[in-house]
Formats: sequence, structure tokens, C-alpha cells
Amino acid sequence: MTTDQMTTDQMTTDQGATDQGTSDQGTRTAPEAAPGAAQAAEPVRIVLVDDHAIVRHGLRSILGRESDLRVVGEASTAAEAVVVVERTRPSIVLLDLKLSTGADTEGLELCARLTGDHPGIAVLVLTTFLDDSLVVEAIRHGARGYVVKDVDTTELLRSIRAVARNECAFDSHSSAAMMRSMRTVPEQPRFTERELTVLRLLARGLSNRNIGAEMYISETTVKFHIRNIMRKMDAGSRAEVVYEATKMGVI
Repeated sequence: MTTDQMTTDQMTTDQGATDQGTSDQGTRTAPEAAPGAAQAAEPVRIVLVDDHAIVRHGLRSILGRESDLRVVGEASTAAEAVVVVERTRPSIVLLDLKLSTGADTEGLELCARLTGDHPGIAVLVLTTFLDDSLVVEAIRHGARGYVVKDVDTTELLRSIRAVARNECAFDSHSSAAMMRSMRTVPEQPRFTERELTVLRLLARGLSNRNIGAEMYISETTVKFHIRNIMRKMDAGSRAEVVYEATKMGVI
């Protein structure tokens, strides 16, 4: 073998070693994801429905500073709201009851339509109007909470997060309005012991699955009891069930 051939072979060997080293180094420096690494929770998706652009802008600015909340759409009318909600599929709709171009009941009707068409969506009323009957009617139309616009930012964020957890949310003003509306107590329906337990767990804001875990029954059985409770109370939503049960003194 000639000296030149030896040199060529040696260079080839060295190059192979270099390539192998590069490959090994690349393998070593590409860290694998740790098993079971925690995934960041998806932000709560929110649609704003208010006829005043300046209000929507202010809300977007406030909510935009919160990493767990995301505004995914806006609407100024009921018709726009229906389209935006259908397109963006939010978790929560922040709804003003009074939309300037419509009747006083337009916001209530929109609330009922949104919760009827999209059962997984929670409506949180955010409005300037604080009328005892409006608070009650909002609940009857499917709202999960009621907050007036002069509430401070901390309370607003608390209410949004409570609704996102499938809980009910009322600021001090709307809570007082609800209490004032409890002047007459209707004839109380008869509940079984198990239904009373479900009612108490509903009032704590627990989901069907969590209620089932607490009571050692299936989620299907929980749904059966809730349907019976709603029928006995002539209620249209979980929030209304809790409201009526509190009014009756059941929980």
C-alpha cells in the first residue's frame, strides 16, 4: 500500500469518526420531553357582546392581561352575537342585556338562544341595569351569573373564573337584588334524600362527574336526579335550581 493510499484511508476513517461523533453529539444534545410533563391549561375563550365599542375595548384590555383568559370575538348586536358565537365556540359570553337597537328584552332572548343552541356555553350578564326582576329573569333565561358594570376589576375576574368552573357568580348588588326578590315562598316540592344531597352539591358548583364521585353513583344517575329536580322545581337551568332551592330554604 502506498503512502498516499494510507493517507487517504486514514482521512476517510477520521472523517467517519468525525461524522459519528457529530451524530452522537446531535443525539446527546436533543433532550427528550420528560414523561408526564404537565401541559399548560387552555385559556378560557370569551366573547364580548355589548353595543358600546368603548366598553368592549376596555374589557378586551383588562382580560388581555390575564394569561388564563382570551377574548376570541366581539359583537354589538344580537344577530352578530349569534354568528360570532357559532364561529368561535367560546366557553363564556359576557353579555349586556340592553343592546341599543333592540327591545329591553333582547338581551334576555339572546341569552336563552345562546344557552339553548350551545349548552356548553356559560353566559355571564354584565350590564348597567340592576332591577330585581331582571336578575331573576336572566337566571330563568339561562344566565349563570349577573354582574353590574361598576364592579371592580378583581370582582369581575373572580366572577368570570367562577363561571368558567361551572359555578354561579353574582356581585354584591345582584345578590342583594336576588334576596329582595325572595319575598314570597312558593309551595315547596318534595325531594328524596338523594335529591337533596344532589342539590347541596350543585350549590357548591360541582360538575355531574364530581357529584357522582362524592355520592358513589354514576354520572348518568346524577343526570337523572338533576332532571327530576328541575322538573319538580320547573327550572330551566342548574343556576335556576340553586336559586330556587335557596329561596325555598332547601339548601
